[in-house]
Amino acid sequence: MTEMLKIEHIRKTFNPGTINEKVALDGVDLVLNEGDFVTVIGGNGAGKSTTLNAVAGVWPVDSGKIYIGGDDVTKLSEYKRAKYLGRVFQDPMTGTATTMSIEENMAIAARRGEGRGLSWGITRKERALYRSMLATLDLGLEDRLSSKVGLLSGGQRQAITLLMASIKHPKLLLLDEHTAALDPKTAAKVLEISDKIIAENHLTAMMVTHNMKDAIAHGNRLIMMHEGRVILNIAGEEKKKLTVEDLLHQFERVSGEEFASDKALLS
Repeated sequence: MTEMLKIEHIRKTFNPGTINEKVALDGVDLVLNEGDFVTVIGGNGAGKSTTLNAVAGVWPVDSGKIYIGGDDVTKLSEYKRAKYLGRVFQDPMTGTATTMSIEENMAIAARRGEGRGLSWGITRKERALYRSMLATLDLGLEDRLSSKVGLLSGGQRQAITLLMASIKHPKLLLLDEHTAALDPKTAAKVLEISDKIIAENHLTAMMVTHNMKDAIAHGNRLIMMHEGRVILNIAGEEKKKLTVEDLLHQFERVSGEEFASDKALLS
């Protein structure tokens, strides 16, 4: 198996030596093999998004190593790591340029790293490709290539951001609570699209979610974090059989406390 992501004992403390000191990551170890789709769950402050940000290079880790596709990226800046990664954020406004059209947004994503901007115009071949990609979403967007992205709904924007994040077949797709800002019906549709894009492109993906049902229903592995550490790592048949009750029970057994996030249970 090819290791697509290897995190070795990473630590991160924010505001060290001050009254606001917070140990965010306390020796996290994790390996994702090629084609793994891992959901990451945990209460507030468990270290879920912090782990994703560490992988993306949003800030340097205090110690430990991060490898993507076998390359040591620990010292690389966020900008230099971008070629390895696709990312979709919680806020549907983040991943797209609102004043540009759908096809312009997709062209920027498709040409990333080629350094030639949009000055050459979008070719007929590119347009046909974007249209066929958009058609797979089932949202009618393939007929709206020239529409400004700012006019679209949050769900439509997240669906387009998913296409843009996967267009260059990244080594790793990071989904950071990417359905949290959407209503339940739209969130379910965006998750369905996520599953499809990950499966069809054989991507390796990591999805942070607050929602236990979603964490159980999607992906082939589930990890639970607590106080900056991975405390549960459930895969294969065991994950398929999981229920929310099982997960709560396991969390309490491993952590010695009750799971405190109502949001995860109620959603």
